[in-house]
Amino acid sequence: MVEPKDSEKITKGKIDEAISVLKEQKPKEREDVSDREAVRKMRRYIEKLTSDKYGYTYDEVSEMLAGQGINLSGSRIKYLIGELRKSTRRRQKTFSSENSSTSSNPATETEPPLVNKKSENILS
Repeated sequence: MVEPKDSEKITKGKIDEAISVLKEQKPKEREDVSDREAVRKMRRYIEKLTSDKYGYTYDEVSEMLAGQGINLSGSRIKYLIGELRKSTRRRQKTFSSENSSTSSNPATETEPPLVNKKSENILS
């Protein structure tokens, strides 16, 4: 590709300046969010309304949200809440298994590591 003749020279200093300007930029705030993100943000309120105490159905919650311009079916809300619960459970399982594997047997933490004599000779 041929540069136009009237283009300005790009110096290393300009590139360094440009890099620092680009590094300083913060992420843009998005106006639109996905349906999954919207339900994630409203999850605790949706779960409260659909609890036995309040007794609303997902379809009724859907109608409430439609009044606010959020068009999600009751079945879609229910599905997304279920997905969020699954991912939360997975995270909690991973977290608890990491904690239990290191602290369930305190003796393993204080034992010296086993040394393979053959590998020691090769490295020496």
